Amino acid sequence: MPRPRVCVLRAPGTNCDVETAFAFERVGADAERVHLFRLLEQPERLKGFQILCIPGGFSYGDDVGAGVIFGSQLRGRLGEAIHEYLQADKLALGICNGFQVLMKAGILPGGSSAWPPSGGCPEATLTWNDNGRYTARWVHLETAGSSSMFLRGIDSIELPIAHGEGKVVPRDADVLQAWSDNQQIALCYSQPVTQELATAGARRTRAELTTTLGWPHNPNGSTANIAGLCDPTGRVLGLMPHPERFQFATQHPQWTRRGLSGPDEGAGLKLFRNAVEYFG
Repeated sequence: MPRPRVCVLRAPGTNCDVETAFAFERVGADAERVHLFRLLEQPERLKGFQILCIPGGFSYGDDVGAGVIFGSQLRGRLGEAIHEYLQADKLALGICNGFQVLMKAGILPGGSSAWPPSGGCPEATLTWNDNGRYTARWVHLETAGSSSMFLRGIDSIELPIAHGEGKVVPRDADVLQAWSDNQQIALCYSQPVTQELATAGARRTRAELTTTLGWPHNPNGSTANIAGLCDPTGRVLGLMPHPERFQFATQHPQWTRRGLSGPDEGAGLKLFRNAVEYFG
């Protein structure tokens, strides 16, 4: 099978594009780091890719809000190309600032079913962490029965976060309920499972996962502990944690006490492998 082609779309301020492209390359894709300005010059270039990934960073310095300027360019001059892309059987991933971009552009939460956005009050936004400052730490996450292609075979995972505006706020309770009904709540911040729960092989229910936790388990005060959202098809995912920063087991802060070694894979690589295997 041909290797799927990945567009790692970067902009001024993006700082995780190299690691993200490397992750895709490690699991069998051909990844190209494409500057937004080049895609603005030739929007038809997007047709040549099967996976679109907007990596983390501080696009345009977050000067008027995280992801706002980048998102407006996807919604504006690239609107037709994005529309065509979302209608195809392709994948899109937004990590940290990339998640913010997908939200500000209106690609998430509705995906192709709600693109292009019609204006008016958006369903949700990402805003400042409750602590009012940039926060970098490792978090425990659990999948909430989502339909995301990227999260197949993943029940729980530990990943690092590094953001100042990661709090997911839906417009109202009806929007939150719709996400739950459509299996769009992809990842939730959670407490590590107890030994008893792990031994029994039991999982927390969706209601338990979305009962809002406090600090430090929910590091930004996100509604229903949401750390990631997907669209109704499961082909578009946005998440605040950084899977590209856990490609090697030794990147985990407890790698020595857990007896991990350099050749061992980090759990974050699974998301990228799932994306590549979607086209296998």
